[in-house]
Amino acid sequence: MSPEAPSPRILVIGTGDTKCDELQFMASVISEAGGRPVMMDVSILSDPPYNPDYSKHDIAEAAGTTIAAIAESGDENSAMAAMAKGASVLTLRLYEDGLIDGIIVLGGSMGTDLALDVAAILPLGVPKFVVSTIAYSHLIPPERIAPDLMMILWAGGLYGLNSICRSVLSQACGAVVGAAKHGTKPDRERPLVGMTSLGSSCLKYMKYLRPELEKRGYDVAVFHSTGMGGRAYEAIAAKGDFAAVFDFCIQEVSNHHYSSVVTSGPDRLENAGRAGIPQIVAPGAVDMVDLQAWQDLPTIFADRPYHAHNRLIGSVTTSPEGRREVARLIGRKLQRAEAKVAFLLPTEGLQEWDKPDEPLHDPEGLDAFIDEMRRAVPPSVALHEVDAHINAPAFSAAALAIFDRWVAEGVIPEGRP
Repeated sequence: MSPEAPSPRILVIGTGDTKCDELQFMASVISEAGGRPVMMDVSILSDPPYNPDYSKHDIAEAAGTTIAAIAESGDENSAMAAMAKGASVLTLRLYEDGLIDGIIVLGGSMGTDLALDVAAILPLGVPKFVVSTIAYSHLIPPERIAPDLMMILWAGGLYGLNSICRSVLSQACGAVVGAAKHGTKPDRERPLVGMTSLGSSCLKYMKYLRPELEKRGYDVAVFHSTGMGGRAYEAIAAKGDFAAVFDFCIQEVSNHHYSSVVTSGPDRLENAGRAGIPQIVAPGAVDMVDLQAWQDLPTIFADRPYHAHNRLIGSVTTSPEGRREVARLIGRKLQRAEAKVAFLLPTEGLQEWDKPDEPLHDPEGLDAFIDEMRRAVPPSVALHEVDAHINAPAFSAAALAIFDRWVAEGVIPEGRP
C-alpha cells in the first residue's frame, strides 16, 4: 500500500450498466473493510445509474478512440478488446501515479477476458482479484494469467444479487483489501535468480544450488513446473526481472507439444531469452509428459511406462522418436535467445525415476534424446555434456561453475550479501 494512503484504494472494474447492484455492493464491502473503492466502468452501450470515477469515455480515450467508434464496430469481440486495451492503459497509469493500491474485476467470460489483460499489465505484488463465472476454467489460456492473480468463482450471481452471490463478492472484496493492507511486495535488494524444478522426489538440484546462490548474495525463486508454475516463471522473465535463470525443468515444453493440460503455454523457454536474460538450461524431466491421474491414458501413451505421482497427476514417458521431436523443438526455442545461453546435457538420466529399477527407466529413449540434442543445440548456445544424472552433485557443480564464470565475466551482476 502507498505510504501516504490512509486506506488502500481498490480499483473496482465492471460493466455498470448490467452489474450495477453487484458493483455497488462490492464498493460498500470494500469501504466497510477499510478500503476506498475507485469505480471504473467498462460498459459500452449504456450508462450505469451511478457516476463512476472513470467512465467508459475515459476508457475509450485511453485506447486512442471514442466510445461511439467502439460501439459502432458491430462486433462484440473487437469492442471488448478495445475496452480491455483502454482499461489496461488507464489502470497502469493510475498505479504508476500512486492512485490505486489493488484491483478487483467482476465479469462473465467477456469481463474475464478484459480482466486478464488488466491484471497482466500490473507489476508482481499489486493485489489482483478476479470474480469470474469461468474461474479456473480450461477456457483461460495459462499464458494470459498474471503470476499473482487471485480468482474466485462467481457462483450463482450472473444476474442479480442473492445470498450466494453476496457471500462470494464479500469474500473477494475482503481478500483484495486485506492483500493491499498487509501484502509485502517483492524487494530488489539482491539480484533475483529464477529456477525451475519439480518436487524433490523427481528433481533435487535446487537443494544444493539454492543455498550456494544465497551465500553468493542472490535471491532465489524456485518455480514448480506443473503448468502454472512455469507460467509464473515466464511472466516474470518477460518483464526482465531475473538477473539470470537456471531453467532446469523444461518438461512443460514436452507437455505442450503433446497437448497436455499441464501446460505453461506455447512460449515456454522463450521469454528469458527474448528479454536478454542469461540462461543456464537443462532438460530436466523433458522425457515425461504429465497428465491427469484421474483420467484414462490417451491412446498415444497407452503402452508407455506410467508413474502415478498422486491422485491428481501422473507421468508417462515419451517414445524415442517423440524425444527427438522435443529435442528439435528445444533447439529452435534456444536459437531465439538474445543473451548468453549454456545448455547442460546430463547423460545418465533426466529425472529420478529414470534410473535402473525405477518405473520410468528407458536407456533407449535417453540415448535417442541425447543424440538428437547434440545436433539440435544451435551454434549460439554453449553445449556442456555432464557425465552424470541430473540429480547427482556433479551436475549441480557444473551448473554453478558456469554461473560463477559468468559473474566473473560481468555477464551476470554480482550478488549483494
